[in-house]
Amino acid sequence: MVGSMTVSVNSTPPVDLYANGTVHHAELLPASDDDHGGIIVDMKEPMDPDIFHARLRASLSLWGQQGKKGIWIKLPIAMVNLVETAVKKGFQYHHAEPNYLMLVYWIPDTPSTIPANASHRVCVGAIVLNDKREVLVVQEKSGIFQGKGVWKIPTGVVDEGEEIFMAAVREVKEETAIDTEFLEILAFRCEVFVAADGFLNVTQTIDYA
Repeated sequence: MVGSMTVSVNSTPPVDLYANGTVHHAELLPASDDDHGGIIVDMKEPMDPDIFHARLRASLSLWGQQGKKGIWIKLPIAMVNLVETAVKKGFQYHHAEPNYLMLVYWIPDTPSTIPANASHRVCVGAIVLNDKREVLVVQEKSGIFQGKGVWKIPTGVVDEGEEIFMAAVREVKEETAIDTEFLEILAFRCEVFVAADGFLNVTQTIDYA
């Protein structure tokens, strides 16, 4: 989403903007085109909010004239002071990572096609058999099953960028110190959650065996 090259604030060339028959000499924000007719603003250097406001206004004017659509602003956490300025210009939160916040704005008067933020979490459960066809089970040291005497298969969450089979092997190793070999996926389960009073509640479960 944000892999394109950008130029620094200091190297962004000024442009002439035309409004109401008047030419305005304006500085722009550091930006590059994305692959979907939009713009990515990748802020690298600190900027005064007033300067940011002026450059954002000029940039949006130019991008609107150019027919650009989705505008993305990647703000490092050190530049959180610029969030209010961007929001007042119509930007919305899209997603956040530990070291940056991504804001987005849709310019044209058409329905936005900006994709939603990632909304799924992938978990695994590993069924481990030995040569005697015995199934490996464990008891949780923490969580809702802690201290309840419940035996279950090893489970866990797939890490970012990790393959499902790698996650299954890793979880078994972490929970039992046993090395295993992945063979096949037996089934998928989809659980739909909704937020209620700050908590996530399961509303629907579908199994695909």
